[in-house]
Amino acid sequence: MSNNEQVTATDSEQSTNESLMFSFGQPEIMDSGFTNYEYSELYYNDSDDYWEPPLDRTGLNKLTRANAYHGSILMARRNMIAGRFVKGGMLKQQVQSAVHDFLEFGDTAILKIRDHFGRVVRLHPLPSMYLRKNKKGDYWLLERDDKKRLYKQEDVIFIKQYDPAQQVYGSPDYLGCVQSALLNSDATTFRRRYYKNGLHMGFIFYATDPNLSKDDEDDLKEKMASSRGVGNFRSMFINIPNGKEKGIQLIPVGDIATKDEFEKIKNVSAQEVLTGHRFPVELAAIIPNGGTRGDPIKFNEVYTQNEVIPACEMFMDAVNSDTEVPKSLQFEFTLANGEKQIALS
Repeated sequence: MSNNEQVTATDSEQSTNESLMFSFGQPEIMDSGFTNYEYSELYYNDSDDYWEPPLDRTGLNKLTRANAYHGSILMARRNMIAGRFVKGGMLKQQVQSAVHDFLEFGDTAILKIRDHFGRVVRLHPLPSMYLRKNKKGDYWLLERDDKKRLYKQEDVIFIKQYDPAQQVYGSPDYLGCVQSALLNSDATTFRRRYYKNGLHMGFIFYATDPNLSKDDEDDLKEKMASSRGVGNFRSMFINIPNGKEKGIQLIPVGDIATKDEFEKIKNVSAQEVLTGHRFPVELAAIIPNGGTRGDPIKFNEVYTQNEVIPACEMFMDAVNSDTEVPKSLQFEFTLANGEKQIALS
């Protein structure tokens, strides 16, 4: 063999042994689309003349649609409280709105509507999501086009859940389960993308056959990349004359269908959301593993006594203790054992 022939053989050998790696498409981005829920320091917005809430209220509202549990439990708690309303200065639907804000944002505001003589003639809920409080104790209601409407402190009955970190706004009682609610949402989103994406978690395309040309490699890459998304799960035929056995292999990186922790994540995060709301699983239309834990009616009685009635009494106390609210507008709720009571009448 001549020197030239030796060089040619060496170049051919290097070309044959050259490694080739490429990926099939870009990674899927897992973004739940929700905003910040971190508790921030309370500060005063001098330009708009109000205290900024320590929690992003738009984010709290979006969180209610994060998964099947959190928003549903909020509505169940709301219905349990508002369902006990008998009469007062608002319609039951308005009471439901006020209770919903109280649970979702940690506070709610009720406006006293006056006649020409300054007497309170009815009550009306204000949306907590757009309500802000200034240093004087008055309230701004944010409107469209950067406009806002002022309500005097004496015209608003403000009911809030206690927050030891600040005394301006309330704080919802479910904050400890926010991350669990988001994890539950992310798990569902990942699962949905898994079924939508034919490549699932991905795989390694392993080729060692020297008869696979560069053109064949490029063609395979194109075919594999085009198998994602709509029209996925396509079959592919590969023919390499005189090819080696197992010269081309697909090695899965992971098999989520049988090995992932999806079910465990869903179950644990759902339980944590229920715990964060202190809501019995028997009242959440969920069958625990191994069957029910007992009579749901008894759980409902205990939950009503410990959670629902105290919330009703809180609304009654706030409205009925206002000296400007006449007795005809005072709140009346059905309390334990079917009794009716007007607090501080």
